Amino acid sequence: MLRRKPVSVLVLLLFGILLLLDRYSEIPSWTFAILFLLFLVITVCGSFLIQWNYHLTSLHANKATKNNEIALTFDDGPHPEYTPQTLELLKKHDAKATFFCTGKAIEQHPELFKKILAEGHTVGNHTYSHSKSFGFFGTEKVIEELHKTADVVKNLTGKQLKLYRPAFGVTNPMIEKAVAQLKVQSIGWNVRSLDTTSRNEAAVLERITDKVSKGDIVLLHDTSQKTIHVLERLLLFLDDNGLKSVTVDQLLNIEAYDS
Repeated sequence: MLRRKPVSVLVLLLFGILLLLDRYSEIPSWTFAILFLLFLVITVCGSFLIQWNYHLTSLHANKATKNNEIALTFDDGPHPEYTPQTLELLKKHDAKATFFCTGKAIEQHPELFKKILAEGHTVGNHTYSHSKSFGFFGTEKVIEELHKTADVVKNLTGKQLKLYRPAFGVTNPMIEKAVAQLKVQSIGWNVRSLDTTSRNEAAVLERITDKVSKGDIVLLHDTSQKTIHVLERLLLFLDDNGLKSVTVDQLLNIEAYDS
C-alpha cells in the first residue's frame, strides 16, 4: 500500500534536489511541473482510496485469520425499511455484521438502532450528517460530527464508540487529526460492492462473490431494496462456501467500545 510519508515526501525531496541542481545547471521547467502534478495526483488519489492508508491508517481485512470468516458491514443506516430486512436475513443465516450508522439516522430511529445491538451486531460511527461536503470540513467540524454521533449513542445505549468509518471513504489531514485526537479506529474494506451505483443486483453480487475470501471486509449499505436482494443471495453463497460473517471487531480482534 502507498503511504503518505514515504511517497509524497519522496516526491518533495526530488523536487528539492532539482531546485538545488538548478543552481548549477538549468533544469527544464516542465520537470518541476511533472513532479508537482505527480504529487497532486498521488494526494488526491490517496484522499479517495481509503485502502492506501495515505492520510491515516484504516483496517481493511485480516488475511492472517485461520478461520473461514469475513465481516459484512453496512453503512448509512439505520433505515426504517431496509435495516429490519437486513436484520431478518442475518438472523436467518446466523450471521453477524457491523453497522456504521449516522447520528442523524440513529436519532430518527432509536429503537431500530437498539435492535441492531440487541441482535448481537456491532455498531460504529459514520459521522452525524454524512454530508456530501464532509471532505472539506475542518478538523474541529469533523470532531464535532463524530462527537455528536458518539453522544447520541452514549445517551441511548451507554456505549462509547471506538470504531469509525469515514463518510464516502474520504480521508485527509483534517480527518487524520480528528481521528488521532478522539482515539478512534478507522475501519475500511477490501471488497467494495458498489451497491449504491447503477449496477444491477447480478453485477453487484458477482463483484462480491468473485473477490471475497476469508478475512475480508465487505462494504454494503442497508439503504436499498437492491442490497437486500443481493444480501439474500450473498448469504446463501457464504453458506455454500463455508464462510461465516462475523463482526469486524471479532474478525480483527479489536475492541468496538470503550469500557
